[in-house]
Amino acid sequence: MDIDSLLFPPTRVAALERFARFVPHAGRDYTAGRNSDFGPGAGNSVSMLSPYVRYRMITEEEIVASVLRRHGLSAAEKFVQEVLWRTYWKGWLELRPEIWDRFESERDLARVQFPNSRAITAAENGMTGIEGFDDWARELTETGYLHNHARMWFASIWIFTLRLPWTLGADFFLRHLIDADAASNTLSWRWVAGLQTAGKTYLATADNIARNTGGRFAPKGLATQAAALTEAPVGRAMPPCEPDAFDPAAPSLLLVTHEDLHPQSCLYGVPPITAAIVAADPQLLWGDASRKFVRAAAADAAPRIASHFACPCDHAETLDADSLIAAAKTSGASQIVTPYAPVGPVAAQINAATPVLAKQGIHLAQIRRRWDNQYWPHASKGFFPFKEKIPGLLREAGLL
Repeated sequence: MDIDSLLFPPTRVAALERFARFVPHAGRDYTAGRNSDFGPGAGNSVSMLSPYVRYRMITEEEIVASVLRRHGLSAAEKFVQEVLWRTYWKGWLELRPEIWDRFESERDLARVQFPNSRAITAAENGMTGIEGFDDWARELTETGYLHNHARMWFASIWIFTLRLPWTLGADFFLRHLIDADAASNTLSWRWVAGLQTAGKTYLATADNIARNTGGRFAPKGLATQAAALTEAPVGRAMPPCEPDAFDPAAPSLLLVTHEDLHPQSCLYGVPPITAAIVAADPQLLWGDASRKFVRAAAADAAPRIASHFACPCDHAETLDADSLIAAAKTSGASQIVTPYAPVGPVAAQINAATPVLAKQGIHLAQIRRRWDNQYWPHASKGFFPFKEKIPGLLREAGLL
């Protein structure tokens, strides 16, 4: 896939331009049309900002602040809630990181134990004969994107009509979505399957699909019931870990990963930055679409980072302890600071590198955004208790 052919030019300028075009429509237009998917290039009502938000090329706070200034909360409530669903999913998984480990284990087991590999291949290649489903499978692999409602329909048909393991469906999305994300993807599939909110499933119906695709698809033979999947009990939510302390006077290397490509709006009160490194490690992403997007987005971010922090900014395609030690020593840094990496492969890599760095006398400090510090602790239960707190939290942040 050529990066130039993607729907998402991988630059912050492109993200801001797309957002500016969308803002006038983020109120009643979005509320009325958000569930409709008329196909690629057909002028859907959604923002199509997800890849940019996923890698924080544009931030949730930027988006919500601008939309509220234009529309107010009453008119734009649905869109604001949609942005905060992502924040909620991130926080929910951060409070229960074992769910990511459980997903990975169950996915790996299903890969070797599920007896009908032909059915998986047919579903992934869009060869099931199910109208709509096959089209979405091809759209995903060709473009790296699906409308949110189409993702729900696809997951429901995968689980309840085709009776395929949900973990392999979630893995299919991870391997092809440009905005592939551990929290949003895993927990959305769990929600459809009746695991996230125990016993509550999402059933795709031909009528709903026909109505919300403008009659493009009206699939036959869909499941008429969606019995919730079951699992071992989920542990209690744990409080978010405390952000790392750092020495405000120590010369520091800034580490930027694909989890947050706009550190300028994250790092406040930071020590002097002697150098920066943007580590776009392809091994920590799941598919070619996300790898190509991130590689180009990282190249776009580097000069802005260098300018903002008035320091050299290099690229790296590995995120390991040896590379970080070498970069820190070259720059004369005694500590490394980096925007916080939430649950997922980058976090695992950073956590593995931290004690190795410490043995070399290099402290690594992860700095979490105020936005995440404010919202994540409230993701301990379902979304509706979280939703009730949104107006108060927005006022607390000065956005209302």
